[in-house]
Amino acid sequence: MENGKIVSIEDRIPKLKQQRRKKANRRLILMLFLFFTLILCIIYFQSPLSKVQKVLISGTETVTEDTIKKASGITSDTNIWKIDRKETEARLEKMPEIEQADLSIDFPNTVAIQLKEFDKLAFLSQGRDFFPVLSNGEILTSGLTQDIPVNAPILFAFKEGEVLNEMIASLQSLPEEILSNISEIHHNPSETDRYRIHLFMNNGFEVNATLRNFSEKMVHYPSIISQLDPSQKGIIDIEVGSYFKAYEAEDAEEVEIEKESEN
Repeated sequence: MENGKIVSIEDRIPKLKQQRRKKANRRLILMLFLFFTLILCIIYFQSPLSKVQKVLISGTETVTEDTIKKASGITSDTNIWKIDRKETEARLEKMPEIEQADLSIDFPNTVAIQLKEFDKLAFLSQGRDFFPVLSNGEILTSGLTQDIPVNAPILFAFKEGEVLNEMIASLQSLPEEILSNISEIHHNPSETDRYRIHLFMNNGFEVNATLRNFSEKMVHYPSIISQLDPSQKGIIDIEVGSYFKAYEAEDAEEVEIEKESEN
C-alpha cells in the first residue's frame, strides 16, 4: 500500500529488480576496485618504485655519507617496506662516532637519517697527526687530521694507557666553559707523580696540575682568574694548593680562593 493505495505485485516487481540491480552493480564495482588495487599493489612491490631511491643523511661531520649508508645496510635494492627502523637505528648507534640515530621513511621511496655525533672532547697529538677524542672516551684512529685543531684541547706526549684514560675521564667531567678555555695539555710527569700535566689556556695563563685531583681543582679556575690581574700573565699551580707566579716575578704568590667549595 502506498499513500493509502494498494500497489499490485506487478507494479512492485520492476522496482525490486531495479534495487537488486543497483546492489549487484555496487558489489561489482567494489570487487573490481579491490581487484585492481591488489593488482596495483603487486605491480608496485615488484617494480623499482618500492625500492629505495634516495637516502638523505644529516647531522654528520666526522663520518662520511657513504660510510653511514654502508653501516645502515640500506641499498638501492632494499624494499622500503622491509626496512626495520629500530634495527637500523641500533646498527648506526653502534658506530663509535654516533650518539643517536633517527630514521624516517618518506613515501614512496625516500629514507631520511638524522644523526647526532658525539662531541669532540679533545685531539690526541701523535707526531704530525691529530686523532679526535670523543665525549664518550673513544679515540678515532680513523678520523685523523693533519690540520691543527682549534675547537678543542690538544693532548701532547700522552700514550695509550692509564694516564690517558684518566685524562679523558677528567675532561669529561669539566664544565664546557672551562673545557673550551683549554688550548693544550702536555703530559709532564715527575719522579714523584706520573700524573703531572701542564696546561696552556686560551686567555694566556698556564696551569700546573696533577690528574689525581685535576677535575676537582680545575672547576675553581674561573674563581682563581677573577682574583688575578688579567694584564699580568703567569703560571697557576693547583697541584696541592693554589699558587700564581707571574712570568716576570721571582717568587710565587699564593692565591686565596674564596668559597672554594662552590663551583
